[in-house]
Amino acid sequence: MSTASNENTTVKEEQKGMQEHENVFSLFVAGKSQKSLRAIVNIKAICEKYLKGKYKLDIIDIYEQPSLAVTENIIAVPVLVKKFPLPEERMVGDLSDTQSVLNGLYLI
Repeated sequence: MSTASNENTTVKEEQKGMQEHENVFSLFVAGKSQKSLRAIVNIKAICEKYLKGKYKLDIIDIYEQPSLAVTENIIAVPVLVKKFPLPEERMVGDLSDTQSVLNGLYLI
């Protein structure tokens, strides 16, 4: 087997392993703004479709828990933070582009 083939197999095995673990997300929102509400609906739909039973999603309203926003260095909302598996990744916006979310968080 060639080296390139071995590397491709290893990457695929690592990606498969990532999807076997529970994915942990924190979605930071600002109250009931339209963008925040869309982000909540969108990430829930993505998680249910692609990670059903293999994710934990915490929704954090920065108006209700401002100290968490400071601790997590949140400077824009809505922002989705993938906590696990590592590396930590962040995506800002309403998460309406499913393909970008999946690619950006290494879910596919």
